Amino acid sequence: MAPVSTTILPVVSMENATAPAVPGKGSNTIEDLKKKFMNTFQKIPLPAWAWIAIAVVAGLLLLTCCFCICKKCCCKKKKNKKEKGKGMKGAMNMKDMKNSGGQNKQDDDDDAETGLTEGEEKEEEKEEENLGKLQFSLDYDFQNNQMQVGVIQAAELPALDMGGTSDPYVKVFFLPDKKKKYETKVHRKTLNPVFNETFTFKIPYQELGGKTLCMSIYDFDRFSKHDIIGEVKVPMNTVDLGQPIEEWRDLQSAEKEEPEKLGDICISLRYVPTAGKLTVCILEAKNLKKMDVGGLSDPYVKIHLMQNGKRLKKKKTTVKKKTLNPYFNESFSFEIPFEQIQKVQVVITVLDYDKLGKNEAIGKIFVGCNASGTELRHWSDMLANPRRPIAQWHPLKPEEEVDLALGSKK
Repeated sequence: MAPVSTTILPVVSMENATAPAVPGKGSNTIEDLKKKFMNTFQKIPLPAWAWIAIAVVAGLLLLTCCFCICKKCCCKKKKNKKEKGKGMKGAMNMKDMKNSGGQNKQDDDDDAETGLTEGEEKEEEKEEENLGKLQFSLDYDFQNNQMQVGVIQAAELPALDMGGTSDPYVKVFFLPDKKKKYETKVHRKTLNPVFNETFTFKIPYQELGGKTLCMSIYDFDRFSKHDIIGEVKVPMNTVDLGQPIEEWRDLQSAEKEEPEKLGDICISLRYVPTAGKLTVCILEAKNLKKMDVGGLSDPYVKIHLMQNGKRLKKKKTTVKKKTLNPYFNESFSFEIPFEQIQKVQVVITVLDYDKLGKNEAIGKIFVGCNASGTELRHWSDMLANPRRPIAQWHPLKPEEEVDLALGSKK
């Protein structure tokens, strides 16, 4: 019989066995941790006020974070409410459209394209209607081929000045040529001016049908560009000229016109203080406005020396035939003492020579201490470089604009 192996197990006594954790003993561990933390806290070399400050900053940071979280939540709620409101409005609009049976579908499409509501369209219509109205008369003389245009009065004009009024005047001309323009007198501080002025245009009857009478009302401003209030356009092919006409018409908003390009001129200025001598050299011009029927011009230049609005001396160049890019290279000298050089202006006018009629101005500039822009810079460069000719290009300006500027400088 085989021997049986026996294993002797060690006897563990109940005294050496680990006992389960007793709830009462955990408190001793917490107290030990507190003691360790306080000991460590006391070892840190910081005064009591520093710890208080740290606690205050931490509290403020905590409050700020809470405030930001609350604000974000509130914004989300408001946004959701707005979206819901829009959704409800959209649903109501769709319901109305369905009920209407699609009768106004085309109008709705037009509104969607323009992006305007009915209220906004009505406001725009009101704004267009509030430009005022103009009374005028037309009388054509068939024997003398003359059109008499009477500007009688205007009413209910909008106020463009600070005081609640305007300073209106009327420009009268025929499109498309715009060659001959007339202006009424300026009536100060009124929205209902009475003009009672008549202007005569010599136009053959066979040419009259292709023209349009334009009467534009402007608000006069002494120191800046005149603002256009509105205009009345009368195509001549829509008018019965068999008898005199007198009627009122509403002013329409005028399209903003781009400034007409008149061309450029290159001049040279030279001043010698010891001799008191100013030399103006007209070098050349380019891209001048077409003034003749053949699409060209016969340009020449006039130079006026002015002081306090008075013309002291006048000189002019030779005429260059049939060109829009004339080359002159002509010099003119003026005797001006050094003490007077700051008080004078040199006015330069480019004109179109006409054998039969009046020589018409193409454009104009003036240089001097009272000028502005490139003209003033040119004059300053001349004074800063005595005895040395300084050349520069200048864009030509309308004659009326330059005369107005000279009047205000005077």
